[in-house]
Amino acid sequence: MTLLATILAENRGNAAAPADAPVIRVATFNVEDLRTEDLKNPGHPRLKRIAEIIQRLRPDIILINEIAYDQPGAPGVAEGDPPGLNGQRLADNFLGVAQSPGLQPLRFRVFMAPSNTGVSSGFDLNNNRDTTRAFPLPPGPAPDGSPGKQTPQGRAYGDDSWGFGTFPGQYGMALLVSERFEILHSQVRTFQKFPWRAMPGALLPADPQTGAPWYSPEEIARFPLSSKSHWDVPVKLPHGAVLHLLCSHPTPPAFDGAEQRNKRRNHDEIRFWADYLNRAEYIVDDAGTSGGLEPGAAFVILGDLNADPDEGGSINNPIKRFLLSHPRVSGEFVPRAPVADEKLDIDDTAAWGLRIDYVLPSRGLEVVSGGIWRQQETPPGATPVSDHFPVWIDIAVPAR
Repeated sequence: MTLLATILAENRGNAAAPADAPVIRVATFNVEDLRTEDLKNPGHPRLKRIAEIIQRLRPDIILINEIAYDQPGAPGVAEGDPPGLNGQRLADNFLGVAQSPGLQPLRFRVFMAPSNTGVSSGFDLNNNRDTTRAFPLPPGPAPDGSPGKQTPQGRAYGDDSWGFGTFPGQYGMALLVSERFEILHSQVRTFQKFPWRAMPGALLPADPQTGAPWYSPEEIARFPLSSKSHWDVPVKLPHGAVLHLLCSHPTPPAFDGAEQRNKRRNHDEIRFWADYLNRAEYIVDDAGTSGGLEPGAAFVILGDLNADPDEGGSINNPIKRFLLSHPRVSGEFVPRAPVADEKLDIDDTAAWGLRIDYVLPSRGLEVVSGGIWRQQETPPGATPVSDHFPVWIDIAVPAR
């Protein structure tokens, strides 16, 4: 029995797929800081190993977290280059090329959009009395392709950006969709600019010493809820069904102080999807359209949500409170690794021992199987390809 067959056997859902509902594989993978210069190098060693894992997993849809959004002025972006090509570079230069004997290339369409990460705010957002507006060039990759380490200067810049990033576009997202499917670009909704203060009951941070708002009126007037962006990307399948991919990567509930500015933002970034499913009228997308997802729409929430329902540093358990218990979300199936080990629980998706990466389907989509891919074969002297593991589910999607 192959390794993938073993995983399938141990991660079956509760129902067989209906005869008239094709089964598709949806995955998410935080690839840990892929940069433009990496993606322009077809011989990049870590990227080739990442691509081999994805080719073995063979998803029909996969969200890539922590891939840089290439934009003018960012490292590795040549003057005059169109923005947002890194997802296609990954698809064409790596996934479209067989990475090991016996493996078949994958062909994807790509959606990519701007991210708030590494975008200078012009304000002193961490309140250390020093506003950092210019980013230093980040260190280059290690010989094995591991990303360059953060520097104190880069962290200072990131702390004063709208979303943490040591340069503009770092830690962005790309959604890759089988070429057999159609991305309905005219119906895509993005929420990069949605202001945090517009969420009713937002957990905006306060100064723990004075009780005054942590952010000034000028800062909070422009402060976005999303540390990267939130996307609703509708995809049309060959049999006519439309599946909404609800993609995000909330900030980690860490790296802050007693004011809990990151923990609170993480909470509200996750809460956003519950309100979106509830069709809250306060929600307005970047094109000015208000409201949430229509009733009956099929969807999958996916991404590195940076919160574990059982442990970790998040506040008020937003994953369990807002998503796993939501009446429109099918949260009963928990993807698992084939076996646990002494450091990781069987459902942990990150190397430091938390379940933080999710593929959560809507009710009405039968989960046939799923799992966590931890089989990252690391050459001698090289580091693992990522500090996260791919998470996937196979779902049956009826025509309506």
